[in-house]
Amino acid sequence: QVQLVESGGGLVQAGGSLRLSCAASGSFFSIHAMGWHRQAPGKQRELVASITNGGSTNYAYSVKDRYIISRNNDKNTMYLQMNSLKREDTGVYYCYVLISPLSVGSWGQGTQVTVSS
Repeated sequence: QVQLVESGGGLVQAGGSLRLSCAASGSFFSIHAMGWHRQAPGKQRELVASITNGGSTNYAYSVKDRYIISRNNDKNTMYLQMNSLKREDTGVYYCYVLISPLSVGSWGQGTQVTVSS
């Protein structure tokens, strides 16, 4: 069982920055991969960025060069630094954790990010 606590969402003007955090706890030894997904109003949930326990990262094209994903393995915490935010970045951001490649992933409750013009 994995529990995820997200924080850092909010309202920001276009061009601004926000930092999201996701802290994982529960019965596991290590985390294989972590990631952030977002769901904009009326749209499907999409992968924004992911990071493996080895530090390999992957970004959606729309956020590349603006977002930075990182993790602290000792604290089982993941971060998403979001810069140069645009209105289209608005949505609910969900933390996703995969304990092992063969396990079922766990989702956080989501945190709202709203970018105003």
